[in-house]
Amino acid sequence: MTTAIATATTTTATDVVVVETLADYSAILDSARHGGLTVGVVLTMGALHDGHASLIRRAAAECDVVAVSVFVNPTQFAEAGDLVNYPRTLDADLEEAAGAGASVVFAPSIPEMYPGWPTAPATTVTVRGLGDRWEGRSRPGHFDGVATVVVKLLSASGRCRTYFGEKDFQQLAIVRRVARDLSLPVEVIGCATVREPDGLAMSSRNVRLAADERRAAVCLSRALTAGAAAVAAGGDRPAVEAAMVEVVRDQPLVTLDYAVLVDADDLEPAFDTSPDRPLRLLIAAAVGPVRLIDNLDPRRML
Repeated sequence: MTTAIATATTTTATDVVVVETLADYSAILDSARHGGLTVGVVLTMGALHDGHASLIRRAAAECDVVAVSVFVNPTQFAEAGDLVNYPRTLDADLEEAAGAGASVVFAPSIPEMYPGWPTAPATTVTVRGLGDRWEGRSRPGHFDGVATVVVKLLSASGRCRTYFGEKDFQQLAIVRRVARDLSLPVEVIGCATVREPDGLAMSSRNVRLAADERRAAVCLSRALTAGAAAVAAGGDRPAVEAAMVEVVRDQPLVTLDYAVLVDADDLEPAFDTSPDRPLRLLIAAAVGPVRLIDNLDPRRML
C-alpha cells in the first residue's frame, strides 16, 4: 500500500482502507494525487462479482491507486421492495475488492450521501433524451438517481479514470454524457461484459434467480446472438428485432420488455445498419421476479 494513502480512517484484515465520509474519501485521493499517483475509481452498489472484479483489475493495471465505492443508492430504485431486496455483502465485498487490487473502499451511509434523508434531495441530475428511453421509460426516475449519485461520487473522487461495465450500456452512455456536459475531470472507460460459461451476463441480481429461472435467463444472451446473426445476414432493424423476440417467445418464465437494435452513440432506433455505423443490441426482460438487462455489439459475437 502506498504511503500516500496511509492515513486510513479504518483498515481491515484485507489491507484495504475503508472510509465512510465524503471528506475522508476526497482527502485520501487528493493525497494520492499530490504524491504523484494516478487514481482509478470503480463505482458499485456492492454484491461484488467477477464482473466488478474485472473492472477493479483493469483499474489496478492502469492506475496507481484504485478506489471502489460500495453504496446501494436509494434514489435509483422506483420499487421499495427492490431496494430492500438488493443484496448487501460488505465483508465479502471488501475481500473481493482487495483481491482484485483495490486500495480504498468508500462505503458511506445513506445520510452521508443524502443529508436530510428520507427527504429526497432538491437537486438532481437529468439527462434529457438519452435517459428517457429503454430503461428510462420502463423505470421512470431511475437514471436521474444514477446520474445524481455518479456526479456526487465523481465530484468527491476528483481527477481520475473511472471504469464502468458495458453490461449496463445505457448507464455507460449516460455517465459519458454527464461527464462531458458537466466538464467533470474524469476519463470514463467502458469495459467488456463479463459472462457466465453459458453466456448469461454477470449481475448482482442473478443470485435472486431460482434454479429454473436461472436456466431460462440464458435466453437473453441467446437472443442477442440471434440478433447479431441477423445483422450479419444483412437484415434490417425489424428483421433483427424479430429474430431476438423469437428466441424469448417460448420461455414461459421470461417476460420481454424490449429487444431492440439501436445506434450505439445516441441509443436511437437504428434505421441505418450499414457496416460503418456503430450499432448495439439491447434487451431487457423480467425473469420470474427479477429484471435483467443485456446488450451486444452485433459485430462482435459472444
